[in-house]
Amino acid sequence: MKPTAYFLFIGMLAGCSATPQYDARFGDAVRQARMAQVLNPDAGRNPDQALGIGTQPAIEAQKRYQDSFKAPPPVTNVINIGGAVNGGSTK
Repeated sequence: MKPTAYFLFIGMLAGCSATPQYDARFGDAVRQARMAQVLNPDAGRNPDQALGIGTQPAIEAQKRYQDSFKAPPPVTNVINIGGAVNGGSTK
């Protein structure tokens, strides 16, 4: 075996030896971020209601959301986006 191939092979093996340390912590950042976003992690085991929006406002919000697709709000024109400041020509 040539010395170059030998050192290449040893380098590849050295790269594989470090992976168990990374594999042991794989996905920790995702799990930590998910847990940071949970309002009440014990909600399934806790008989108390989790804090949040009330029933009637939630129903009304869902209705408004569904109706927004049937009749979207009117488009409003925004003046002077990318135009001249003092009423000058944009050409």
